[in-house]
Parts: sequence; structure tokens; C-alpha cells
Amino acid sequence: MDQARGSANVGYLVWRLSNRWRAATDRLLADHGLTHAQYAALASLHGLSVGGTRPSQRELADFTGLEPVYISKLVRSLEQSGFITRAVHPADTRAIELSLTDRGREVVAAAMPKVQEQVDRFTQPLGGTGGAGTQRLIATLQKLLDHEPSA
Repeated sequence: MDQARGSANVGYLVWRLSNRWRAATDRLLADHGLTHAQYAALASLHGLSVGGTRPSQRELADFTGLEPVYISKLVRSLEQSGFITRAVHPADTRAIELSLTDRGREVVAAAMPKVQEQVDRFTQPLGGTGGAGTQRLIATLQKLLDHEPSA
């Protein structure tokens, strides 16, 4: 066993895998003019917008688990690229409503299958996306995400 593997801990391995995943997704989405973080926000907004809903910036932050200030920066860059629009919420002037533009919907539709293929490639050692190993990993990661460690 090499030294890096022998001294690895869970946090280090999650960090390494996350960085590898992000970098691969950045390369995959470059032709669409998106980074991994921008895609995550855009795809999440797509999912939240089903049925014509216009989620707020705060709802998008809560859904993605990203800090509101980071979502604000992502939303600003996505708006500047013509993927989304922002508008003041009619019932709460402090809230910002988000919606995909036609261009945003087209980019998400084109990128989603590519990202899904990449997920399947990344999870092949566990049996692919639908494999039992992947399902156990999902359950374990969800358990860790749901856990609120005490200070």
C-alpha cells in the first residue's frame, strides 16, 4: 500500500474525490460555458422550477446546501451569461425570484445526459449508477449529510 493510501482518512478521501469529480465535470461542461458549481445551481433551479415555480435565491441555496453568498455569486454569473433571470418577488421585496431563460433550459437539457454518463463512469467500480455498491454509498453519504455533529 502506498504512503498516500495508508495515511488517508475519510475527510481527505472525500476531499480528493470531490476535487477529482469537480475537475472532470468542469472539463465536461466547458463547451457549454459552465463550471461544475454553475451547473449544479442551474440543474437544481431546473428541478425546482418544474410546474412553473419560480424559486427564490434562498430556496436555491437551501436546496443545494451552498452558502447564500456563494449562490448569489453563481446566480449573478449565470444571469450575465444569459442562463437565468432574477426578479424581485411580488409578495416579498427582499426576496429574489429565479427562472431559467430559454438558453438556460437548452444548456441544462444538453448537459444533463453528459453529466449522467460521467456519474455512471465514476461509479463503475461500485456497479454503476444503479449498482448495489453505489446505492450503499448514497445511503452512507446521505446519513453523513443528515448528521449534525455537536460542536
